[in-house]
Amino acid sequence: MGCRDVHAATVLAFLSGTASVAGLLAAVLLPNWRQMRLYTFNKNERNVTVYTGLWIKCARFDGSRDCVIYDPQWYTAVDQLDLRVLQFALPLSMLTAVSALFLCLIGMCNTAFVSTVPNVKLAKCLVNSAGCHLVAGLLFLLACAICLTPSIWVIFYNNYLNRKYEPIFSFDISVFIAIASAGGLFFTSIMLFLWYCACKSLPSPFWQPLYSHAPSMHSYASQPYSARSRLSAMEIDIPVVTHAT
Repeated sequence: MGCRDVHAATVLAFLSGTASVAGLLAAVLLPNWRQMRLYTFNKNERNVTVYTGLWIKCARFDGSRDCVIYDPQWYTAVDQLDLRVLQFALPLSMLTAVSALFLCLIGMCNTAFVSTVPNVKLAKCLVNSAGCHLVAGLLFLLACAICLTPSIWVIFYNNYLNRKYEPIFSFDISVFIAIASAGGLFFTSIMLFLWYCACKSLPSPFWQPLYSHAPSMHSYASQPYSARSRLSAMEIDIPVVTHAT
């Protein structure tokens, strides 16, 4: 594995993390977390489906794409506990994942543009590629947990609503998008952890999470074997012969 270069694993992790954040953004904005079907027995009227999101609510007649009732202030009056939790959990998960993407980008740039011999002054900042990728992997894992737990809870809470009232509730596509995005975040963290585990065995302190001290230059370059050293060895091995007068 080319640990001293930008590797395909880190690039794939960055792309996967970006796609997961985009999926979380779509799940947050779409008004498709829960459906409530309202049936009528009047043949002259149509059934109504209420689409509930985290921020808005929309009611549509069957076969229509226009909202009969559109409530943009729904986020202030959410009366369902799981959706209220998601209003805080998903933005927090997105913020954590964006921070991890930023660290991952710093790590790749550090690998691509920093010389193989570290600067003694910059080493005191305790920043290197392995540290960035390792912390980014932990943040991606945390973002996955923050997103996945309340998204799965929606499914169980939906069953609770059907038992409490009537079987008219069903979870919608945003639940699947959020769970798939959480899976993408988990895959991203695994890729970064695999990259770190494959590279941490290298002797260079580049693959340690943090520099414990400023690395000295003599640890990266072998000491020159001078000509004087070779002559000294030859002088020791050659016997000295003297002539008596």
